[in-house]
Amino acid sequence: MKATQVLRDEHEGILAMLAVVEAAANRLQNDKEIPSDLMTSAVGFFRNFADKCHHGKEEDELFPTLEQRGVPRQGGPIGVMLMEHDQGRAFIRGMGDAATKYAQGDKTATPALIQNALGYINLLRQHIAKENDILFAMADQILADADQTKLFDAFEQIEATRTGPGEHERYHAMIAEYQKIAASWA
Repeated sequence: MKATQVLRDEHEGILAMLAVVEAAANRLQNDKEIPSDLMTSAVGFFRNFADKCHHGKEEDELFPTLEQRGVPRQGGPIGVMLMEHDQGRAFIRGMGDAATKYAQGDKTATPALIQNALGYINLLRQHIAKENDILFAMADQILADADQTKLFDAFEQIEATRTGPGEHERYHAMIAEYQKIAASWA
């Protein structure tokens, strides 16, 4: 399997969690309750899986390899992706603070929770589309099979050391549970 396919597959899980968070934010906008732990769990997922694991693979392995193969960091797609990773982290910080307050019963945190959640959703959906449609397609043309294999092995190491055994499965189970809850809101 190509390393870029690993990243595309991870995007699917991230997009599924974004859809759950969007449903929750919409519910909050309509002055309805959501499970108190949903947003804090989502923030944990985004911090640990989307950022530390997934973005870690991109920032520590894929982007440097692409730079070695001639893709510029500044003024090119890598620079844009890195800037958007930083923007996403800012949204997650705001979402995390508001989600913690909301989970503790502080409903005055709801507007900040909604604003940061929707901002993150919008940013990440566009970001994922750019990576899937432009950056990864470019990578697939530029990278040799040996590069893809080396990246794949490095990605496995990142999962083993940063995410830990069984975490992917735990996150997928969590997403599935929250998807059921979100479906009941429709």
